[in-house]
Amino acid sequence: MPRVVGIDHLVLSVSDFDRSREFYDKLLKFLGFRILDEYADYIGWTNGRTRLWIARADAEGRRRKHRKGDVGFHHYAFELRSRRDVDALQTFLKQNEIEVVDPAAERYPDYYAVYFLDPDGMKLEGMKYGPVPRRRKSAPRRKPSRKRRKSG
Repeated sequence: MPRVVGIDHLVLSVSDFDRSREFYDKLLKFLGFRILDEYADYIGWTNGRTRLWIARADAEGRRRKHRKGDVGFHHYAFELRSRRDVDALQTFLKQNEIEVVDPAAERYPDYYAVYFLDPDGMKLEGMKYGPVPRRRKSAPRRKPSRKRRKSG
């Protein structure tokens, strides 16, 4: 029986190809992707394990904005290596004036994520599974001993 071993790629139709190309190029390069291939109306990036493509929407598609809740795409989640990477992504988003709709936070007991929008309002996510890392307790500080000198 055939078995799926992963999602090879996702293609997003975008209303303004040039604007979205700039957005995704900056975002995906920050996330460790590189351009895989480029055509007049398509461009794809890869990180060696997965691919994300954008394509110019047709004339009818460009007349409507994406609305989460319609049939189709809800959101796309990038699984990151650590919670620190989620925080770094949020900093990148803010520095690049990308709309953050839900700031980095614990969403479930073992799920840390930030949600943001692309130029068409499609929801994207940077997330990390796993329990909150325990902080090491540092050894209590000792007060320096004060030995008295004998005068003599």
